[in-house]
Order: sequence, then structure tokens, then C-alpha cells
Amino acid sequence: MSIPDPLFTPRAIGFARTPFNETVQVPKGPGTKHEANGVLEILPDFEAGLTHIEGFSHLFVIWVFDRSDGFELLGAPPGEEIPHGVFATRSPFRPNPIALTVVELLRRDGPSLHVHGVDMLDGTPILDIKPYMSSIPAESLKRGWLEEAERRRVPKNNR
Repeated sequence: MSIPDPLFTPRAIGFARTPFNETVQVPKGPGTKHEANGVLEILPDFEAGLTHIEGFSHLFVIWVFDRSDGFELLGAPPGEEIPHGVFATRSPFRPNPIALTVVELLRRDGPSLHVHGVDMLDGTPILDIKPYMSSIPAESLKRGWLEEAERRRVPKNNR
């Protein structure tokens, strides 16, 4: 099967300002909590698209692994020995270097969205933002291999 021509050419709607300058600074692996604050600076041409975003507590941020090169279909995440398929992980080494992060919206200041929970590098291009909406109850969600990996990492005195 041949690889089709691109369906569209993505363009950045803005850039992330985060405390992370190198990938080693971004917390990774099972059980990781993303606690860093950042700012999503939306370009002036797209600011009108932020109208009424303040009413949402959380946002999906779609962004580019712009400093990732190539892809691997199987790989072991940090702290794991068993390889998993790239589509079952958050690996930056993907056929299409697209990432998705859920952040908490702290406030909007014009074209700047102040958020909590960033996991992208400073200067990362933002492709899209969508309000977080889910009708799936938390008790119905399954987290695959990650649930077992996180259980293994819980200290025995916390079980």
C-alpha cells in the first residue's frame, strides 16, 4: 500500500510557552502527573476563535512533536521493559508527529490562554484547541497496559 499525499497542510494557530526547553525536562512514564503551568499564545489572526472559551474548565490541545524525527511502530515507554505499539502510547516517534494533551484552563488574557498541565516544549506549535467534553463516565474508562504499569509503581506501603 502506498502512502497517500497529504490530505491537508497543517498550520500553527499559536505557540506554547512552557518551562521545558529540552525533552528530558518533561515528566514521562506511567503514573506521571503533569503539574506545570504554561501559556498558549494564539496568533492574532485566530484570536476571535477563542470567543467564549472561558466557560470551559479543560481543553484538548492538539500540537506538533516538532523536534521529533522519524517513527517507531513498537517501543518501550520510559520505565517499561515491554514494547507497546505506538498507537497504544504517547510516544513522540509517530508516523504523524501529532500530540494531544488535556490542560486545565486557568484564565484567558486576550489571545493568551494560561493553562495547567502542559507537557510540551517551549515554542511548540499549537494546531488546534477544543473544549474538553466527555459523556463517558470515569468508571467506564479502561486504560489498557498503563493501569498495570501504574499499579506496579505504587509503593507497597501506599496499597
